[in-house]
Amino acid sequence: MQPIVNQLGALTNDEIHRYGRHLIMPELGMDGQRRLKASSILLVGTGGLGSPLALYLAAAGVGRLGLVDYDIVEETNLQRQIIHGVSSIGKSKIESAAQRILDINPNVQIDKYEVPLTSENALEILEPYDVIIDGTDNFPTRYLVNDACVRLGKPNVYGSILRFEGQLSVFYAKEGPCYRCMFPEPPPPGLVPSCAEGGVLGVLPGTIGTMQATEAIKLITGIGDPMIGRMLLYDALEVSFTTIKVRKNPTCPVCGIPADQVELIDYEQFCGVPAHDHSPAAVAVNGLQNGADLPIPQITALELKQRLDSGEDLFVLDVRNPEEWEIVSLESTTARIPKPRLMLAAQEVQAGRIKLADTPLAEIPRDREIIVYCRSGARSSDVINTLRDLGYDPHKLVNMAGGILGWARNVDRSMPVY
Repeated sequence: MQPIVNQLGALTNDEIHRYGRHLIMPELGMDGQRRLKASSILLVGTGGLGSPLALYLAAAGVGRLGLVDYDIVEETNLQRQIIHGVSSIGKSKIESAAQRILDINPNVQIDKYEVPLTSENALEILEPYDVIIDGTDNFPTRYLVNDACVRLGKPNVYGSILRFEGQLSVFYAKEGPCYRCMFPEPPPPGLVPSCAEGGVLGVLPGTIGTMQATEAIKLITGIGDPMIGRMLLYDALEVSFTTIKVRKNPTCPVCGIPADQVELIDYEQFCGVPAHDHSPAAVAVNGLQNGADLPIPQITALELKQRLDSGEDLFVLDVRNPEEWEIVSLESTTARIPKPRLMLAAQEVQAGRIKLADTPLAEIPRDREIIVYCRSGARSSDVINTLRDLGYDPHKLVNMAGGILGWARNVDRSMPVY
């Protein structure tokens, strides 16, 4: 494949000294390093995958890096987001990342986009860059990045991580398939857990992120064989790498039509989940959702504590995963049913393959007020909507706002948080 960057940047004597280990490689040499200097890469996300991406691309000599992120650094990020440190907690992720990038390589131009990526701003943000790298952790943004890249004719270096597994590919409609060719429809809401729900091995983003950086360098310089039309599946527990072919779908609704006809849609509606915490869909998690005609009733941790102390007969349901129960739990919990198990049972019941009485759902009464909680309040809201769909009285289903984290912060500060 030909390099996608044809312009050659000028290297100073200091830069020639800095990149000496690149320059003596015949595959890369002066020509490749000058292409890197002239190149521009947009990183969507400066978290788990974005951290190694930004570090290694800056060190490699990419001339211009765009950073898209709107979040702040939290202590729980530090287990895997190695571009940030303790001194950055509470600060903007973009500012934290930019400071570290310039410490590694002051020659890099950094463009900062401290906003959520949306259908309204995606084309404007992506258009100036040679390569787009998807370091996101949610389906709406993945589909948005893919569709915008197809519209603009940009290569999309894709990476995904969860628990001990990672995925890597390059979706480039000019040369092969796009993300929609492989995943035409998103999974049902709640079926695939996020990293916050399912966890992720801290070193896994480094493995996948550095491979994404490698693919970007290959695209820019024209060396090697990019992962176009292939997807790499990585299992950290087995240290196994499996490569599968991804074929272009001639009837793909995105890359199967002229690029200028690709329209960016409402991806949160398309996927049925929010793209970020500040989106209308995220607000809907605790309000109107899935066509419900009533907002989900909320109760704070303090209010629940007061009602329990007064002796009210409440059914308290914990929908976190068993691993989370071992970290911390509420003594007042009546039943524990992990969200994945509950959602799978609901799907089987709704499909008519099994009776509700033969599933874990049978533990949940219909004649009592049910308080549902998880870690932060999102999974419990999903469960409440599912129970509503199964005919449970929406007035008897109450979400504990803030989840067990809210309890730890407002009721029992001796509890650990995670």
